[in-house]
Amino acid sequence: MAKLNQIIAVEKGVKSRTQADLTAVQHGLTKPALLAGLSRTYQPKDEEGEQLPPESTRVQVKAEEVLRDTARTLTRLFDVTATKDWANCTARADVTVDGRTLLRDVPVSYLLFLEKQLADLAAFLRKLPVLDGAESWSLDPSTDWWRTEQVRTVRTRKVPRNHVKAEATEKHPAQVEVYYEDIPVGYWTTVKFSGALPARRVNELLERMDKVQQAVKFAREEANGLDVEDRRVGDAVFGYLFGQ
Repeated sequence: MAKLNQIIAVEKGVKSRTQADLTAVQHGLTKPALLAGLSRTYQPKDEEGEQLPPESTRVQVKAEEVLRDTARTLTRLFDVTATKDWANCTARADVTVDGRTLLRDVPVSYLLFLEKQLADLAAFLRKLPVLDGAESWSLDPSTDWWRTEQVRTVRTRKVPRNHVKAEATEKHPAQVEVYYEDIPVGYWTTVKFSGALPARRVNELLERMDKVQQAVKFAREEANGLDVEDRRVGDAVFGYLFGQ
C-alpha cells in the first residue's frame, strides 16, 4: 500500500508522461495519408499490351487502435489522480505549536491553503514600520501612540549689528561692517509621536509566524503520510467511452 506523499510525488511525472504519450499516439490521426490504404492491379486490353505490376499501400494508423492506446495511456493518470483525491478527503492532521494544538483534524487541502496565506502574511509582517531606534519611546495611554520625551530648543532671530572697522576722520567716513547676531526670542518644546511598532514587537510576531509556518508544514507532511487505497477508475470510464 502506497503513502499519499508517494502518490503526490509521482503524479507530476505521470501527467508529463501522459501528455507526451498522447501526443505521440494521436499524431497519426492528423495525417490522412497514414489512415489510407490502396490495392490495385493492371490488366492490358489485349495480350500484346504493356504489363504493369500491382500497387499497394498499407494502412499505417487505425483509429480504433488509437482509441485503445489513448485509453491505456490515460487510465494511469486517471487512477493516480483518483487515488490522491480520494485520500485527500480523509488525510488530516493537527497543527501544534509549542505543545499547544491550534487546529485539529485539518484536511490536506486546507493545510495547503494555510501555507500560501501564511507566506503572504509573513511578507507583510516583514514590511511593518519600526520605531526609530535613535529615539527613546514610551506608550502614551491617552492616545495609544508611541511618544518621545519633551525636547526644548531655542528659537532665535537674526538681528543686524554694526562693527566699526575704522573710525571716521576728516577725510574718510567710518568703515562699518554689518553682521547678524542670533538672539534668543523663545523656546520650542517638541514631542514626537508615532504609530509604528517597536522592533521587539515585530521580531516577536515574525518568530511566532515562523513557528506556525513550520507547524503547518509538519502537519501537511504528517497528513500526507497516510496509507492510501489504490483507486481504479480508468477502466470503468474508458470501458464505457470506447467500448464496442
